[in-house]
Amino acid sequence: MYSLALFYIVAGTNHFFSPEFYLEMMPDYLPFHELLNVTSGLSEITLGLLVLYERMRKLACYGIILLLLAIYPANINMLLEALDGKDFGFPIWALYVRLPFQFLFIYWAWAVRDFKLSEST
Repeated sequence: MYSLALFYIVAGTNHFFSPEFYLEMMPDYLPFHELLNVTSGLSEITLGLLVLYERMRKLACYGIILLLLAIYPANINMLLEALDGKDFGFPIWALYVRLPFQFLFIYWAWAVRDFKLSEST
């Protein structure tokens, strides 16, 4: 649970320190790239923090799952653009591997959703 929270807090914060990474991967058909970057970063930070509160954990985990599904097209777009020659600084194989990892992240949030601190002792 703590690792999930930290992961999303750090990932969300990175949207503000390295916005160009996220802006480059967004599909052209989406409007307002800067706003989407800020929104997704704030969402990740907020959901990561909410995971720490037992009463909000389930809702936060469902929110993480929905967010991961919402950003999945950007991950596909990144791979497609790389296949067309755009250099994101990652090898093509890493962009392929990244796609199924999103489903592992979904599973991670699903597994944490009912975690209670009393269960860990």
